[in-house]
Amino acid sequence: MNTEPEDSNPSPHPHLAEVIDASRRSALRHGVALAAAGWAAPLAAAATPSLIGFKPVPVSRTDTVSVPEGYTTQVIAPWGDPVGLAGAMPAFRWDAGNSADEQAAQLGMHHDGLHFFSLDGSRSGLLVMNHEYVDPELLFPDGRAGWNAEKVRKSQAAHGVSVIEVREQGGRWDVVRPSRHARRITASTPMAVGGPAAGHPLLRTAADPKGERILGTFNNCASGITPWGTYLTCEENFIGYFQPPPEPDAHQRRWGLRAGEQAWLGWHLHDERFDAGRHPNEPNRFGWVVEIDPFDPASTPVKRTALGRAAHEGATTVRTRDGRAVVYMGEDAANEYLYRFVSRDKIQPGGARANATLLDHGTLSVARFDADGRGRWLPLVHGQGPLTAANGFADQGEVLVKARQASDLLGATKMDRPEWTAVDHDGWVYSTLTNHSRRGTEGQPAPDAANPRARNTMGQIIRWKEDGDHDGEAFRWNHFVLAGDPAAERPEARGNIRGDAFGCPDGLWVDGRGLLWIQTDMSSSVMGRGEHAGLGNNAMLAADPASGEVRRFLVGPVGCEITGATGTPDGRTMFINIQHPGEAPGERNDPAQPRRFSNWPDQRPDGRPRSATLVIRRADGGPVGS
Repeated sequence: MNTEPEDSNPSPHPHLAEVIDASRRSALRHGVALAAAGWAAPLAAAATPSLIGFKPVPVSRTDTVSVPEGYTTQVIAPWGDPVGLAGAMPAFRWDAGNSADEQAAQLGMHHDGLHFFSLDGSRSGLLVMNHEYVDPELLFPDGRAGWNAEKVRKSQAAHGVSVIEVREQGGRWDVVRPSRHARRITASTPMAVGGPAAGHPLLRTAADPKGERILGTFNNCASGITPWGTYLTCEENFIGYFQPPPEPDAHQRRWGLRAGEQAWLGWHLHDERFDAGRHPNEPNRFGWVVEIDPFDPASTPVKRTALGRAAHEGATTVRTRDGRAVVYMGEDAANEYLYRFVSRDKIQPGGARANATLLDHGTLSVARFDADGRGRWLPLVHGQGPLTAANGFADQGEVLVKARQASDLLGATKMDRPEWTAVDHDGWVYSTLTNHSRRGTEGQPAPDAANPRARNTMGQIIRWKEDGDHDGEAFRWNHFVLAGDPAAERPEARGNIRGDAFGCPDGLWVDGRGLLWIQTDMSSSVMGRGEHAGLGNNAMLAADPASGEVRRFLVGPVGCEITGATGTPDGRTMFINIQHPGEAPGERNDPAQPRRFSNWPDQRPDGRPRSATLVIRRADGGPVGS
């Protein structure tokens, strides 16, 4: 989501830059000597053929999608198309005049994380996708004018998650309508609560005095899947939906509520639960990872509080050798943290029902990256270390609700906006650190070993490998790549990419062949400008984890973010999302000119830009990327 990243971490705990020697600190601050000092990833010479088999595409600033020669693309499931609910399949109105009830039966706005769940091998399945946020200037014919309860309802209905059934016939993919699997989950859908914070006093409200049933999920950004066949959707920038009280307390300020600021969308004007002054616990009910069973449209989504509260971005699940689940999670905000959850119990055969409470019991930890290339997981467990009642944590539920404050006290490493996570075939765990343009400036943390560049406009990808199994207490780490443009004037913006330049890495996905797919999210306010001028529109690139080679595979239309990646089991079809084409550069869109910046994908004279899912295939039917 291309908003100003949240920065709500004023904690005074030392940064790595304060404990490494001055000469090394100077080198790290200028982004040089990284490889010589051993901070860059040990990229081996390519002794075997590269996993990457396509010719890279050039940068582009056009309102189209570019893919390599020999590849085809197809647009499916754009915002506003019906998801396939029997008896409720309203067509999209090109003037954006659909009602709130119609939107609740249509795909939401601004597609993000997604996954393909197979129904019939690689021929049919369920696509489950997030809808992160909305642009009111495009969602309504007249934008924000005459803001009312109906507009709030439609805005809430355009958030959340869609489940659609898709099928391939004759080389083309289509959405199956109607489908018994079709479902919309919105900002008004009832949710259950699992884990130690279920029923906690900090989650109780006047409408839910037991703190066990929450209405809705929103700002759903990255996602994940579990080995037992469920979908994890992550609530990211939730705090901007709440109107702050006149004088926020310390807890509210730590989570981004600021006196005098206005909620992004004005939901509180017609839905009072979004007024944090009147309902101070309502924000505590968001910022969770939500588990959804895509195969059962009657199932209730569950907010898994044992995974901690955060501006969640990504939830990648792997299995330990003894059969337990491990979930790696980033938090997309400046100076926030990377987390890991290890389940107490083993994964059981029998799918979602057999593992209905698996993510409710286990240990959440936060990462500390040390300057010697080692790191440790610091458990967020009530009663251990400073996490006691004397320091404001009455019980484990409060530790999880206040995961940021707990991580502050433990001295975790403040990161440059950690977003998606992924695990490669050799067990390395990757996280995109999208950027932190204020690092090293007054009042902000200095560069450190894990976040080595001042005014980090380009971002980096960090990776680590646990000692032993994925539940190890310690790990070794390095930088897989520092993003940038070699032609940039400022050394800190040049990076060390082996291949095609890119900036602001965000989405990550490791495919069945082992390719690491990288998706970028340069804000529209910087795209094509300043240090990002030579990078074109946002792109998707393929990286070979063994050699570090990076090639540009796809460039998106104007103003978009490339996000979400998944594929069929045979690797011959890839699905990605094109989010917010036509996002206005540093300003609001004009509802009277919806096509001012982009008219993708429909290119209609009476249309408007729409987020959509892109199907990518090789013309010869081979595996994508090979």
